Amino acid sequence: MRAAAAGGEEGRRRTDEISTREGDGREDDLLIRAWEGGRRKEEGLCVSFLLTIPPSVGYEQNPLSLYYCYDLEDSVSRLKKCIAEVTNTPWGERVSFLFDPSSDLVAKALHVSPFMGILGSWRIKATAPEDDLSVSILVQHPDLGEYFCATLRAKKVHSSMISNRTLFFWLMPHKVAVWIYWQALKLWWKGVPFIQHPRYANPAYREEASLRDQKLSCCKAGSIGVSSSCLRNGPNGGTRQFTWTDAKWPWS
Repeated sequence: MRAAAAGGEEGRRRTDEISTREGDGREDDLLIRAWEGGRRKEEGLCVSFLLTIPPSVGYEQNPLSLYYCYDLEDSVSRLKKCIAEVTNTPWGERVSFLFDPSSDLVAKALHVSPFMGILGSWRIKATAPEDDLSVSILVQHPDLGEYFCATLRAKKVHSSMISNRTLFFWLMPHKVAVWIYWQALKLWWKGVPFIQHPRYANPAYREEASLRDQKLSCCKAGSIGVSSSCLRNGPNGGTRQFTWTDAKWPWS
């Protein structure tokens, strides 16, 4: 189900179709199980496109892959949800979750950088992949505020413009890895403190991330300090599902 990254007919491949009912509390579970379990053809929501980087020369590097989920009601295709697949290659971990592409606030559920703690949230936006697309992630911290933003902008490349797909994507994941580790080296050189993975000091960090996200979801708040009563009374609390898995070794 891997497709090409950021453009081209190869980069927009129809994958899975599933049925959901809005507000029944099972949307996350249905989408992610259909995405992980293979093809399901029913009416409702369709996971149509995948934004990712294909492997090259036996190496794979995808810090973030996005699945674009469309509502097919009334014969009109409308981007409704996205599934994010976040991978922290050095630690061999991956987390998947559903989010609203128009704008969503998601609790940080993965240690993605040795220079950032896990406390805080991601403000995520993604546009529908047409002739171009964009994805932005703003990191919000309860004490530091908005302190990091990453944005991807890409344009569609038609298949007719790519004579050799293997050559077009040649060493692309290797370049991404070099960029990541080069930026990490510069931060280390500047004296930015190293933050240990939370699993060593707090084995329950995943459960705490899920709880923080439930509070964010039901209270529509950007802060962490909300009451437990909000969690119980919120209409949408507890609907997001995080799925943690082990990422495969990048070399094959």
